[in-house]
Amino acid sequence: MTHFIKQWQNYIVYQIYPLSFMDSNGDGVGDIQGIILKLDYLKNLGIDVIWLSPIYMSPMDDNGYDISDYYQINPMFGTISDFKQLLEKVHRLGMKLIMDLVVNHTSDEHTWFLESKKSKENPYRDYYIWRDQPSEITSVFSGSAWEYDSSTNQYYFHLFSKKQPDLNWDNPLLRLEIYRMINFWLDFGIDGFRLDVIDLIGKDVDRKLLGDGPHLDERLKELYQNCFEGRDVFTVGEMPTLSIPRAAEVTSLQTGTLNMIFQFGHVSLDEVPGRGKWELKQLDLLELKEYFNKMQIGLYEEGWNSLFLANHDQPRAVSRYGNIAFRKESATMLATMLYSMQGTPYVYQGEEIGMTGVKFESLDEYRDIETLNMAKEYLEKGWSKEKTMESIYAKSRDNSRTPMQWSNQPNSGFTTGRPWLNVNPNYHEINVENDLSDTFSIYRYFQKLFQLRKKYSVFADGKFHLLFEDSRDLFIFTRSNDSIEILVINSFSPEPVSVNLDAYSKYQFLLSNNKELNLNASTVLPPYYAGIYISKETQYQL
Repeated sequence: MTHFIKQWQNYIVYQIYPLSFMDSNGDGVGDIQGIILKLDYLKNLGIDVIWLSPIYMSPMDDNGYDISDYYQINPMFGTISDFKQLLEKVHRLGMKLIMDLVVNHTSDEHTWFLESKKSKENPYRDYYIWRDQPSEITSVFSGSAWEYDSSTNQYYFHLFSKKQPDLNWDNPLLRLEIYRMINFWLDFGIDGFRLDVIDLIGKDVDRKLLGDGPHLDERLKELYQNCFEGRDVFTVGEMPTLSIPRAAEVTSLQTGTLNMIFQFGHVSLDEVPGRGKWELKQLDLLELKEYFNKMQIGLYEEGWNSLFLANHDQPRAVSRYGNIAFRKESATMLATMLYSMQGTPYVYQGEEIGMTGVKFESLDEYRDIETLNMAKEYLEKGWSKEKTMESIYAKSRDNSRTPMQWSNQPNSGFTTGRPWLNVNPNYHEINVENDLSDTFSIYRYFQKLFQLRKKYSVFADGKFHLLFEDSRDLFIFTRSNDSIEILVINSFSPEPVSVNLDAYSKYQFLLSNNKELNLNASTVLPPYYAGIYISKETQYQL
Protein backbone atom coordinates (compact mmCIF):
# COMPACT_ATOMS: atom_id res chain seq x y z
CA MET A 1 0.00 0.00 0.00
CA THR A 2 1.20 3.53 -0.78
CA HIS A 3 0.70 5.97 2.07
CA PHE A 4 0.77 9.70 2.59
CA ILE A 5 4.30 10.42 3.77
CA LYS A 6 4.91 13.10 6.36
CA GLN A 7 7.84 15.35 5.50
CA TRP A 8 9.88 14.41 8.56
CA GLN A 9 9.70 10.74 7.60
CA ASN A 10 12.03 11.48 4.69
CA TYR A 11 14.54 13.50 6.71
CA ILE A 12 18.17 12.43 7.14
CA VAL A 13 19.47 13.35 10.61
CA TYR A 14 23.11 13.95 11.53
CA GLN A 15 24.23 13.88 15.15
CA ILE A 16 26.94 16.31 16.17
CA TYR A 17 28.83 15.71 19.39
CA PRO A 18 30.11 19.29 19.81
CA LEU A 19 33.11 18.45 22.01
CA SER A 20 34.63 16.40 19.20
CA PHE A 21 33.31 17.88 15.97
CA MET A 22 35.43 20.94 15.08
CA ASP A 23 37.50 23.35 17.16
CA SER A 24 37.67 26.88 15.74
CA ASN A 25 39.89 28.56 18.33
CA GLY A 26 42.62 26.05 19.14
CA ASP A 27 41.64 25.28 22.73
CA GLY A 28 41.26 21.57 21.97
CA VAL A 29 37.48 21.54 22.37
CA GLY A 30 34.93 21.57 19.58
CA ASP A 31 32.68 24.62 19.50
CA ILE A 32 29.74 26.32 17.80
CA GLN A 33 31.87 28.33 15.40
CA GLY A 34 33.55 25.09 14.39
CA ILE A 35 30.16 23.62 13.54
CA ILE A 36 29.34 26.68 11.43
CA LEU A 37 32.52 26.09 9.42
CA LYS A 38 31.30 22.61 8.43
CA LEU A 39 27.62 23.20 7.62
CA ASP A 40 28.17 23.14 3.86
CA TYR A 41 29.84 19.74 4.25
CA LEU A 42 26.70 18.41 5.95
CA LYS A 43 24.38 19.96 3.39
CA ASN A 44 26.36 18.33 0.59
CA LEU A 45 26.09 14.95 2.31
CA GLY A 46 22.31 15.22 2.09
CA ILE A 47 21.50 16.09 5.69
CA ASP A 48 18.12 17.64 6.55
CA VAL A 49 18.28 17.82 10.35
CA ILE A 50 21.23 18.43 12.67
CA TRP A 51 20.91 17.01 16.18
CA LEU A 52 23.19 18.85 18.57
CA SER A 53 24.28 17.06 21.74
CA PRO A 54 24.08 19.32 24.83
CA ILE A 55 25.71 22.74 24.71
CA TYR A 56 23.99 24.11 27.83
CA MET A 57 25.84 25.32 30.91
CA SER A 58 27.34 22.29 32.62
CA PRO A 59 30.25 21.24 34.86
CA MET A 60 30.76 18.48 32.25
CA ASP A 61 30.81 15.56 34.67
CA ASP A 62 28.98 13.60 31.97
CA ASN A 63 30.07 15.70 28.99
CA GLY A 64 27.09 18.04 29.08
CA TYR A 65 24.34 15.60 30.02
CA ASP A 66 24.57 17.15 33.49
CA ILE A 67 22.98 20.55 32.96
CA SER A 68 23.40 23.34 35.51
CA ASP A 69 21.47 26.02 33.57
CA TYR A 70 19.06 25.22 30.75
CA TYR A 71 18.96 28.81 29.52
CA GLN A 72 22.70 29.44 29.13
CA ILE A 73 25.22 28.25 26.55
CA ASN A 74 28.38 26.70 27.99
CA PRO A 75 31.21 29.22 27.32
CA MET A 76 33.48 26.37 26.22
CA PHE A 77 31.22 26.04 23.15
CA GLY A 78 30.55 29.74 22.57
CA THR A 79 27.85 32.30 23.25
CA ILE A 80 24.14 32.69 22.65
CA SER A 81 25.13 34.98 19.77
CA ASP A 82 27.20 32.16 18.26
CA PHE A 83 24.25 29.82 18.62
CA LYS A 84 21.92 32.29 16.92
CA GLN A 85 24.41 32.59 14.06
CA LEU A 86 24.51 28.79 13.78
CA LEU A 87 20.74 28.52 13.73
CA GLU A 88 20.41 31.21 11.08
CA LYS A 89 22.94 29.54 8.77
CA VAL A 90 21.37 26.11 9.27
CA HIS A 91 18.01 27.54 8.22
CA ARG A 92 19.55 29.50 5.35
CA LEU A 93 20.93 26.23 3.98
CA GLY A 94 17.48 24.64 4.20
CA MET A 95 18.27 22.39 7.15
CA LYS A 96 16.78 22.13 10.62
CA LEU A 97 18.40 22.02 14.05
CA ILE A 98 17.24 20.11 17.11
CA MET A 99 18.77 20.25 20.58
CA ASP A 100 19.29 17.54 23.14
CA LEU A 101 16.77 17.85 25.96
CA VAL A 102 17.92 16.31 29.24
CA VAL A 103 15.07 16.55 31.72
CA ASN A 104 15.23 13.26 33.63
CA HIS A 105 17.97 14.81 35.73
CA THR A 106 20.09 17.92 36.16
CA SER A 107 23.57 18.64 37.42
CA ASP A 108 24.00 18.75 41.19
CA GLU A 109 25.24 22.29 40.54
CA HIS A 110 21.89 23.44 39.17
CA THR A 111 20.26 26.18 41.29
CA TRP A 112 17.24 23.96 41.84
CA PHE A 113 19.34 21.26 43.45
CA LEU A 114 21.46 23.67 45.47
CA GLU A 115 18.23 25.03 46.93
CA SER A 116 16.72 21.57 47.33
CA LYS A 117 19.65 20.48 49.50
CA LYS A 118 19.28 23.33 51.96
CA SER A 119 16.36 22.00 53.99
CA LYS A 120 13.36 19.71 53.85
CA GLU A 121 11.13 22.80 53.87
CA ASN A 122 12.81 24.50 50.93
CA PRO A 123 10.37 25.25 48.05
CA TYR A 124 12.69 23.34 45.69
CA ARG A 125 12.97 20.28 47.92
CA ASP A 126 10.43 18.28 45.94
CA TYR A 127 12.00 19.15 42.61
CA TYR A 128 14.15 16.08 43.33
CA ILE A 129 13.62 12.63 44.84
CA TRP A 130 14.60 12.36 48.51
CA ARG A 131 14.14 9.41 50.88
CA ASP A 132 15.13 8.55 54.44
CA GLN A 133 16.62 5.21 53.41
CA PRO A 134 18.10 3.93 50.14
CA SER A 135 16.69 1.01 48.19
CA GLU A 136 18.78 -1.52 46.28
CA ILE A 137 18.37 0.27 42.92
CA THR A 138 21.76 0.62 41.24
CA SER A 139 23.09 3.44 39.09
CA VAL A 140 23.68 3.00 35.38
CA PHE A 141 27.21 4.23 36.10
CA SER A 142 27.86 1.58 38.80
CA GLY A 143 27.14 1.58 42.53
CA SER A 144 24.02 2.65 44.41
CA ALA A 145 21.52 5.03 42.82
CA TRP A 146 21.22 6.80 46.18
CA GLU A 147 23.61 9.38 47.63
CA TYR A 148 23.55 10.44 51.27
CA ASP A 149 23.39 14.16 52.03
CA SER A 150 24.41 15.00 55.59
CA SER A 151 22.82 18.46 55.64
CA THR A 152 19.30 17.00 55.83
CA ASN A 153 20.12 13.39 56.73
CA GLN A 154 18.40 12.01 53.62
CA TYR A 155 19.36 10.31 50.36
CA TYR A 156 18.73 11.71 46.90
CA PHE A 157 18.11 9.52 43.87
CA HIS A 158 20.44 9.50 40.84
CA LEU A 159 20.00 6.84 38.21
CA PHE A 160 23.19 8.08 36.55
CA SER A 161 26.17 9.83 38.18
CA LYS A 162 25.83 11.12 41.75
CA LYS A 163 26.35 14.52 40.15
CA GLN A 164 23.15 13.97 38.13
CA PRO A 165 20.24 13.94 40.61
CA ASP A 166 16.93 12.82 39.11
CA LEU A 167 14.14 15.36 38.83
CA ASN A 168 10.83 14.60 40.51
CA TRP A 169 8.31 14.63 37.68
CA ASP A 170 5.51 14.01 40.19
CA ASN A 171 5.87 17.68 41.18
CA PRO A 172 3.58 19.87 38.99
CA LEU A 173 5.67 22.98 39.70
CA LEU A 174 8.76 21.24 38.37
CA ARG A 175 6.88 20.21 35.24
CA LEU A 176 5.81 23.80 34.60
CA GLU A 177 9.44 24.92 34.89
CA ILE A 178 10.41 22.31 32.30
CA TYR A 179 7.66 23.37 29.90
CA ARG A 180 8.64 27.01 30.25
CA MET A 181 12.21 26.18 29.34
CA ILE A 182 11.23 24.03 26.35
CA ASN A 183 9.01 26.78 24.97
CA PHE A 184 11.81 29.31 25.43
CA TRP A 185 14.03 27.37 23.03
CA LEU A 186 11.22 26.65 20.56
CA ASP A 187 10.37 30.36 20.53
CA PHE A 188 14.08 31.05 19.99
CA GLY A 189 13.72 29.24 16.69
CA ILE A 190 15.06 25.71 17.10
CA ASP A 191 13.16 23.00 15.26
CA GLY A 192 12.69 20.37 17.95
CA PHE A 193 14.34 18.10 20.47
CA ARG A 194 15.91 14.74 21.00
CA LEU A 195 14.58 13.82 24.45
CA ASP A 196 17.23 12.05 26.50
CA VAL A 197 16.08 8.92 28.43
CA ILE A 198 12.56 10.34 28.34
CA ASP A 199 11.12 6.89 29.14
CA LEU A 200 12.25 7.47 32.75
CA ILE A 201 10.07 10.49 33.55
CA GLY A 202 7.08 8.31 34.48
CA LYS A 203 8.96 6.24 37.05
CA ASP A 204 7.81 5.16 40.49
CA VAL A 205 11.00 4.83 42.52
CA ASP A 206 9.34 3.29 45.57
CA ARG A 207 7.84 0.49 43.49
CA LYS A 208 11.10 0.21 41.55
CA LEU A 209 9.28 0.87 38.26
CA LEU A 210 11.76 2.94 36.28
CA GLY A 211 11.67 2.69 32.48
CA ASP A 212 8.20 2.99 30.90
CA GLY A 213 6.84 3.69 34.37
CA PRO A 214 3.18 3.99 35.37
CA HIS A 215 2.99 7.74 34.73
CA LEU A 216 4.83 7.90 31.41
CA ASP A 217 1.85 8.31 29.10
CA GLU A 218 0.26 11.10 31.13
CA ARG A 219 3.63 12.87 31.39
CA LEU A 220 4.20 12.66 27.62
CA LYS A 221 0.66 13.81 26.88
CA GLU A 222 1.01 16.82 29.16
CA LEU A 223 4.42 17.61 27.64
CA TYR A 224 2.92 17.43 24.16
CA GLN A 225 -0.04 19.63 25.05
CA ASN A 226 2.10 22.27 26.75
CA CYS A 227 4.98 22.41 24.28
CA PHE A 228 4.59 20.58 20.97
CA GLU A 229 0.91 20.67 20.01
CA GLY A 230 0.22 23.11 17.20
CA ARG A 231 3.91 23.63 16.46
CA ASP A 232 5.87 22.30 13.49
CA VAL A 233 8.48 20.52 15.59
CA PHE A 234 10.63 17.42 15.20
CA THR A 235 10.67 15.20 18.29
CA VAL A 236 12.52 11.96 18.95
CA GLY A 237 12.48 10.21 22.31
CA GLU A 238 15.27 8.02 23.65
CA MET A 239 13.24 5.10 25.03
CA PRO A 240 15.29 1.94 25.44
CA THR A 241 12.78 0.25 27.78
CA LEU A 242 9.69 0.41 25.56
CA SER A 243 8.35 -2.72 23.90
CA ILE A 244 7.48 -2.57 20.21
CA PRO A 245 3.71 -2.27 20.88
CA ARG A 246 4.40 0.55 23.34
CA ALA A 247 6.68 2.22 20.81
CA ALA A 248 3.83 2.10 18.31
CA GLU A 249 1.52 3.79 20.83
CA VAL A 250 3.91 6.62 21.65
CA THR A 251 4.70 7.34 17.98
CA SER A 252 1.25 6.62 16.52
CA LEU A 253 0.69 8.78 13.45
CA GLN A 254 -2.81 9.51 14.76
CA THR A 255 -2.51 9.80 18.54
CA GLY A 256 1.20 9.71 19.35
CA THR A 257 2.98 12.27 21.51
CA LEU A 258 6.37 12.01 19.75
CA ASN A 259 7.33 11.74 16.07
CA MET A 260 9.68 8.81 16.61
CA ILE A 261 11.77 7.04 19.22
CA PHE A 262 15.16 5.46 19.69
CA GLN A 263 15.04 1.82 20.69
CA PHE A 264 18.10 -0.20 21.64
CA GLY A 265 17.32 -3.89 21.27
CA HIS A 266 20.00 -4.31 18.62
CA VAL A 267 22.82 -2.65 20.57
CA SER A 268 22.80 -5.24 23.35
CA LEU A 269 23.08 -8.28 21.08
CA ASP A 270 26.84 -8.48 21.64
CA GLU A 271 26.33 -8.68 25.42
CA VAL A 272 25.80 -11.75 27.61
CA PRO A 273 22.08 -11.49 28.54
CA GLY A 274 21.50 -10.20 32.05
CA ARG A 275 25.19 -9.49 32.68
CA GLY A 276 25.40 -5.85 31.61
CA LYS A 277 27.11 -4.16 28.68
CA TRP A 278 30.67 -5.20 29.55
CA GLU A 279 30.19 -9.00 29.41
CA LEU A 280 30.75 -9.66 25.72
CA LYS A 281 29.57 -12.35 23.33
CA GLN A 282 29.80 -12.82 19.58
CA LEU A 283 27.14 -10.95 17.63
CA ASP A 284 24.66 -13.40 16.06
CA LEU A 285 23.30 -12.19 12.71
CA LEU A 286 20.16 -14.29 13.21
CA GLU A 287 19.37 -12.30 16.36
CA LEU A 288 20.04 -9.01 14.59
CA LYS A 289 17.71 -9.95 11.74
CA GLU A 290 15.05 -11.14 14.16
CA TYR A 291 15.14 -7.83 16.03
CA PHE A 292 14.87 -5.66 12.93
CA ASN A 293 12.19 -7.91 11.45
CA LYS A 294 10.04 -7.53 14.57
CA MET A 295 10.62 -3.79 14.63
CA GLN A 296 9.80 -3.31 10.95
CA ILE A 297 6.64 -5.40 11.13
CA GLY A 298 5.54 -4.11 14.54
CA LEU A 299 5.69 -0.43 13.60
CA TYR A 300 4.45 -0.73 10.01
CA GLU A 301 1.37 1.49 9.59
CA GLU A 302 1.42 2.02 13.37
CA GLY A 303 4.38 4.14 14.49
CA TRP A 304 7.81 5.35 13.49
CA ASN A 305 11.35 4.39 14.40
CA SER A 306 14.83 5.91 14.25
CA LEU A 307 17.43 4.00 12.23
CA PHE A 308 20.82 4.05 13.93
CA LEU A 309 23.79 1.84 14.72
CA ALA A 310 26.03 4.40 16.43
CA ASN A 311 25.79 7.50 18.58
CA HIS A 312 27.71 9.23 21.38
CA ASP A 313 26.91 6.35 23.75
CA GLN A 314 27.57 3.47 21.36
CA PRO A 315 30.78 2.15 19.74
CA ARG A 316 31.61 2.87 16.12
CA ALA A 317 29.34 0.89 13.80
CA VAL A 318 32.00 -0.52 11.48
CA SER A 319 34.07 -1.79 14.42
CA ARG A 320 31.07 -3.35 16.12
CA TYR A 321 28.98 -4.82 13.31
CA GLY A 322 31.42 -4.79 10.39
CA ASN A 323 34.97 -5.88 9.69
CA ILE A 324 37.96 -3.52 9.82
CA ALA A 325 39.76 -5.67 7.25
CA PHE A 326 36.87 -4.82 4.90
CA ARG A 327 36.20 -1.37 6.34
CA LYS A 328 34.87 0.33 3.21
CA GLU A 329 32.80 -2.67 2.14
CA SER A 330 31.30 -3.35 5.55
CA ALA A 331 30.65 0.34 6.33
CA THR A 332 28.68 0.79 3.12
CA MET A 333 26.93 -2.55 3.56
CA LEU A 334 25.80 -1.59 7.06
CA ALA A 335 24.48 1.72 5.75
CA THR A 336 22.58 -0.06 2.97
CA MET A 337 21.06 -2.53 5.42
CA LEU A 338 20.03 0.13 7.92
CA TYR A 339 18.92 3.03 5.75
CA SER A 340 16.87 0.82 3.42
CA MET A 341 14.48 0.02 6.25
CA GLN A 342 11.45 2.01 7.34
CA GLY A 343 12.31 4.79 9.76
CA THR A 344 14.29 8.00 9.87
CA PRO A 345 18.04 7.57 9.19
CA TYR A 346 20.49 8.89 11.78
CA VAL A 347 24.16 9.38 10.96
CA TYR A 348 26.60 9.83 13.82
CA GLN A 349 29.52 12.14 13.04
CA GLY A 350 32.29 10.25 11.27
CA GLU A 351 30.05 7.33 10.35
CA GLU A 352 29.89 8.70 6.80
CA ILE A 353 33.66 8.18 6.39
CA GLY A 354 33.85 4.87 8.25
CA MET A 355 35.57 6.07 11.41
CA THR A 356 36.53 3.18 13.69
CA GLY A 357 36.78 2.51 17.41
CA VAL A 358 40.01 3.32 19.21
CA LYS A 359 42.29 1.18 21.35
CA PHE A 360 44.12 3.44 23.76
CA GLU A 361 46.96 1.63 25.50
CA SER A 362 46.44 3.30 28.87
CA LEU A 363 43.33 3.94 30.96
CA ASP A 364 44.75 7.42 31.51
CA GLU A 365 43.82 8.26 27.92
CA TYR A 366 40.11 7.63 28.53
CA ARG A 367 37.77 10.44 29.62
CA ASP A 368 34.36 8.76 29.78
CA ILE A 369 33.00 8.60 33.34
CA GLU A 370 31.20 5.30 32.66
CA THR A 371 34.38 3.68 31.32
CA LEU A 372 36.53 4.87 34.22
CA ASN A 373 33.96 3.73 36.80
CA MET A 374 33.68 0.35 35.08
CA ALA A 375 37.45 -0.18 35.05
CA LYS A 376 37.72 0.58 38.76
CA GLU A 377 34.79 -1.68 39.69
CA TYR A 378 35.72 -4.65 37.49
CA LEU A 379 39.41 -4.61 38.34
CA GLU A 380 38.42 -4.65 42.01
CA LYS A 381 36.10 -7.60 41.25
CA GLY A 382 39.08 -9.56 39.97
CA TRP A 383 38.95 -9.05 36.23
CA SER A 384 42.36 -9.08 34.59
CA LYS A 385 43.56 -5.88 32.96
CA GLU A 386 43.49 -7.68 29.60
CA LYS A 387 39.81 -8.67 29.93
CA THR A 388 38.90 -5.22 31.23
CA MET A 389 40.62 -3.49 28.32
CA GLU A 390 39.05 -5.91 25.83
CA SER A 391 35.60 -4.85 27.02
CA ILE A 392 36.58 -1.19 26.98
CA TYR A 393 37.90 -1.48 23.42
CA ALA A 394 34.58 -3.00 22.39
CA LYS A 395 32.08 -0.90 24.33
CA SER A 396 33.57 2.30 25.76
CA ARG A 397 31.68 5.45 24.86
CA ASP A 398 35.02 7.11 24.07
CA ASN A 399 35.14 4.94 20.92
CA SER A 400 32.64 7.30 19.34
CA ARG A 401 33.89 10.45 21.04
CA THR A 402 37.39 10.71 19.59
CA PRO A 403 37.69 13.90 17.51
CA MET A 404 36.28 14.06 14.02
CA GLN A 405 38.89 13.16 11.41
CA TRP A 406 38.86 15.99 8.88
CA SER A 407 42.28 15.59 7.28
CA ASN A 408 45.75 14.09 7.66
CA GLN A 409 46.98 17.31 9.27
CA PRO A 410 48.11 17.18 12.94
CA ASN A 411 45.26 16.16 15.27
CA SER A 412 43.24 15.22 12.17
CA GLY A 413 42.50 18.86 11.40
CA PHE A 414 40.17 18.97 14.40
CA THR A 415 42.24 21.45 16.41
CA THR A 416 45.48 23.39 16.32
CA GLY A 417 45.81 22.81 20.06
CA ARG A 418 45.85 19.75 22.27
CA PRO A 419 42.56 17.82 21.85
CA TRP A 420 40.46 17.15 24.95
CA LEU A 421 40.50 13.44 23.96
CA ASN A 422 43.25 11.90 21.87
CA VAL A 423 42.61 11.49 18.16
CA ASN A 424 42.40 7.97 16.72
CA PRO A 425 45.88 7.31 15.26
CA ASN A 426 44.37 6.05 12.00
CA TYR A 427 43.33 9.57 10.93
CA HIS A 428 46.09 9.67 8.31
CA GLU A 429 44.16 7.02 6.37
CA ILE A 430 40.59 7.70 7.46
CA ASN A 431 39.55 11.33 7.05
CA VAL A 432 37.06 13.57 5.28
CA GLU A 433 39.63 15.05 2.90
CA ASN A 434 40.49 11.61 1.54
CA ASP A 435 36.84 10.63 1.14
CA LEU A 436 35.90 13.84 -0.68
CA SER A 437 38.67 13.25 -3.22
CA ASP A 438 37.58 9.66 -3.93
CA THR A 439 34.59 9.09 -6.22
CA PHE A 440 34.01 5.66 -4.68
CA SER A 441 34.46 6.59 -1.01
CA ILE A 442 32.15 5.78 1.87
CA TYR A 443 31.04 9.43 1.95
CA ARG A 444 30.09 9.35 -1.74
CA TYR A 445 28.18 6.12 -1.19
CA PHE A 446 26.18 7.69 1.65
CA GLN A 447 25.32 10.60 -0.65
CA LYS A 448 23.95 8.26 -3.31
CA LEU A 449 22.04 6.18 -0.78
CA PHE A 450 20.35 9.27 0.66
CA GLN A 451 19.45 10.44 -2.85
CA LEU A 452 17.77 7.09 -3.45
CA ARG A 453 15.76 7.32 -0.22
CA LYS A 454 14.39 10.69 -1.23
CA LYS A 455 13.54 9.67 -4.79
CA TYR A 456 11.63 6.48 -4.07
CA SER A 457 8.70 6.59 -1.67
CA VAL A 458 9.00 2.85 -1.08
CA PHE A 459 11.85 3.52 1.38
CA ALA A 460 9.37 5.39 3.58
CA ASP A 461 6.13 3.50 3.07
CA GLY A 462 7.12 0.07 1.75
CA LYS A 463 6.22 -3.11 3.58
CA PHE A 464 9.22 -5.07 4.88
CA HIS A 465 9.71 -8.75 4.05
CA LEU A 466 12.74 -10.69 5.28
CA LEU A 467 14.26 -13.32 2.97
CA PHE A 468 16.65 -16.18 3.79
CA GLU A 469 15.78 -15.91 7.48
CA ASP A 470 18.04 -18.79 8.51
CA SER A 471 21.17 -17.56 6.74
CA ARG A 472 24.02 -16.62 9.08
CA ASP A 473 25.76 -14.72 6.28
CA LEU A 474 23.02 -12.78 4.51
CA PHE A 475 20.56 -10.06 5.48
CA ILE A 476 18.32 -9.74 2.43
CA PHE A 477 14.87 -8.17 2.37
CA THR A 478 12.33 -6.51 0.13
CA ARG A 479 10.35 -3.30 0.58
CA SER A 480 7.19 -2.94 -1.47
CA ASN A 481 4.23 -0.61 -1.98
CA ASP A 482 1.51 -0.47 -4.65
CA SER A 483 3.94 0.81 -7.25
CA ILE A 484 7.28 -0.94 -6.91
CA GLU A 485 9.38 -3.37 -4.94
CA ILE A 486 13.04 -3.07 -4.07
CA LEU A 487 15.37 -5.92 -3.21
CA VAL A 488 18.05 -5.05 -0.67
CA ILE A 489 21.02 -7.44 -0.55
CA ASN A 490 23.53 -7.39 2.30
CA SER A 491 26.28 -9.91 2.97
CA PHE A 492 27.93 -10.08 6.38
CA SER A 493 30.49 -12.59 5.16
CA PRO A 494 34.22 -11.97 4.55
CA GLU A 495 34.03 -14.76 1.94
CA PRO A 496 32.07 -14.94 -1.34
CA VAL A 497 28.56 -16.36 -0.82
CA SER A 498 26.35 -18.03 -3.42
CA VAL A 499 22.62 -17.36 -3.22
CA ASN A 500 19.57 -18.16 -5.33
CA LEU A 501 18.07 -14.86 -6.50
CA ASP A 502 16.45 -16.22 -9.64
CA ALA A 503 13.04 -14.88 -8.56
CA TYR A 504 14.47 -11.38 -8.95
CA SER A 505 16.28 -11.89 -12.26
CA LYS A 506 14.32 -9.11 -13.98
CA TYR A 507 14.95 -6.55 -11.27
CA GLN A 508 17.00 -3.55 -12.33
CA PHE A 509 20.15 -2.32 -10.66
CA LEU A 510 20.05 0.86 -8.57
CA LEU A 511 23.09 0.97 -6.29
CA SER A 512 25.92 -1.20 -4.99
CA ASN A 513 29.08 -0.90 -2.95
CA ASN A 514 30.76 -3.19 -5.49
CA LYS A 515 29.19 -3.83 -8.90
CA GLU A 516 25.96 -4.79 -10.61
CA LEU A 517 25.34 -8.53 -10.37
CA ASN A 518 23.34 -10.89 -12.53
CA LEU A 519 20.55 -12.08 -10.28
CA ASN A 520 20.06 -15.78 -10.97
CA ALA A 521 19.94 -19.17 -9.29
CA SER A 522 23.61 -19.03 -8.32
CA THR A 523 24.47 -15.38 -7.81
CA VAL A 524 27.83 -15.01 -6.06
CA LEU A 525 28.05 -12.10 -3.64
CA PRO A 526 31.52 -10.64 -2.99
CA PRO A 527 32.57 -10.13 0.66
CA TYR A 528 30.35 -7.63 2.47
CA TYR A 529 28.39 -6.97 -0.70
CA ALA A 530 25.50 -4.51 -0.66
CA GLY A 531 23.13 -3.89 -3.53
CA ILE A 532 19.69 -2.42 -4.19
CA TYR A 533 17.60 -3.60 -7.13
CA ILE A 534 14.15 -2.43 -8.24
CA SER A 535 11.22 -4.27 -9.76
CA LYS A 536 10.55 -2.02 -12.72
CA GLU A 537 11.76 1.04 -14.58
CA THR A 538 10.98 4.41 -13.06
CA GLN A 539 11.42 7.97 -14.21
CA TYR A 540 14.28 8.51 -11.78
CA GLN A 541 17.91 8.06 -12.64
CA LEU A 542 20.65 8.43 -10.02
